[in-house]
Amino acid sequence: MKAVPKVNTDGLYMEDVLVDDAFNGVVPFYNEPLHPVVLDGAASHATDSEDKDEGQRTEAEVAGYMVGIPVPPGLFHPRFDLVGWLAYQEALAAAQAEYQQALNSWHQLPQEERGQQPVLLWPSLPELWEEGLSPEEIEELTKPQPAVPGEVDRLGAELVARELEALELRRQNEALGAQVVGLELRMLSLETNSSEGEGTYV
Repeated sequence: MKAVPKVNTDGLYMEDVLVDDAFNGVVPFYNEPLHPVVLDGAASHATDSEDKDEGQRTEAEVAGYMVGIPVPPGLFHPRFDLVGWLAYQEALAAAQAEYQQALNSWHQLPQEERGQQPVLLWPSLPELWEEGLSPEEIEELTKPQPAVPGEVDRLGAELVARELEALELRRQNEALGAQVVGLELRMLSLETNSSEGEGTYV
């Protein structure tokens, strides 16, 4: 088994599907028709004949293609050139017809006039995969995106914010402590001055 690309009717890549190793070429796949479920046996005979009539009236709709040609790397949204593939198939048929005609003519000549047998020259396979996105769409896709902070970055930022808050509280605490010490020294100084003043008046 091998994986081959599956494309829609415009040739745009959809997904890979598993196929037999011998698969090659381009093969259509179809939309699956919806069949109503009939529980009554008698009604099923009528429905079967209606389905047959309907099946003759409508063709299955092509939903896309399975492509036996691998997608080259480096394409953002690969697109298979279905028109190019059909042209290649026509070139193969023309080369085969030309070879067959030359071979028939060669066989009709007498043995001594034949010369070398004609050789079938297959046309080379063109590059059928191309970019399905416009240059503007590719530029939009490849534009650097702003970094979204992860969980670790968010937690790190919160930790830094908490440490800054703690430093600010410590600084305020030290400032208040210095004010309290200043007030206590002033009160002590006032008490000392008042007790000295009382001693002199006695």
